[in-house]
Amino acid sequence: MALTIPSPPATAEDLRRLYLDLLKRVLTRYGFGETVLRYRFPKGSWKRTAFEAVRRVLALRHLELVRTWRFDPALREEGRDWPQDAETMIGMKRLNQLQEAIEDVLARGVPGDLVETGVWRGGSIIFMRAVLRAHGDMTRTVWAADSFQGLPRPDAERYPADRGDKLWSYDQLAVSLEEVRANVARYGLLDERVRFLKGWFKDTLPGAPIERLAVLRLDGDLYESTMDALDALYPRLSPGGYCIVDDYGVIPACRQAVEDYRARHGVTEPIRTIDWSGVYWIRRG
Repeated sequence: MALTIPSPPATAEDLRRLYLDLLKRVLTRYGFGETVLRYRFPKGSWKRTAFEAVRRVLALRHLELVRTWRFDPALREEGRDWPQDAETMIGMKRLNQLQEAIEDVLARGVPGDLVETGVWRGGSIIFMRAVLRAHGDMTRTVWAADSFQGLPRPDAERYPADRGDKLWSYDQLAVSLEEVRANVARYGLLDERVRFLKGWFKDTLPGAPIERLAVLRLDGDLYESTMDALDALYPRLSPGGYCIVDDYGVIPACRQAVEDYRARHGVTEPIRTIDWSGVYWIRRG
């Protein structure tokens, strides 16, 4: 993936593109070379119990057990790996599509704010705000909706599609609100146009003070989380706005929630593929 440096003098558009391209590379740690990965195990597993004992002994000597991970551009393009210290794991293709979606709604004047449901470390939120700032938008708000304590345990009785899901047990998916705010601030983008909705989607989204949306980005993984977000927010998506689903291609429960919602509400707009995991559609007027 070559980054072309324009010959001087650069135009305002050249500078905007350079800034956003560089930001995508930094947020994903694209091209940063070999890194190290910390060993992590699910809550309640015997491996975690054993590892914690070893970890405590090593910590006394200021040591940590890690393994090396060689950067693979093909994996990072599609968000197929898990960069240890990056702000996002969605990869370059999904970030590119997010940029295209935001720039498209700006160009066409589609009214509404931007929201992501399930923000992890805040990488997509950072990028959303950056695109708006780069284009001089002073009116739209970026909303970050998350429990900021990881995923909920599956409610298999109400949502059978989530039965057996183990994502709730991964500590690395539980990123605090304070850490996400600090990440946004680190890039100089924490202002009054970035707002946070803390709590489970079923509690925070129905009454969220969001009037209209131009971009709705879903990254809740579970059937329950995906359906809660669609029920609360899709009716607020403006005609011409984008509905983006991060996990449609990789998590069957997420895909089922999307298909069930579309069937129930007569949503027939064609679903377009971004990469192996992400999809989107544009709401008709």
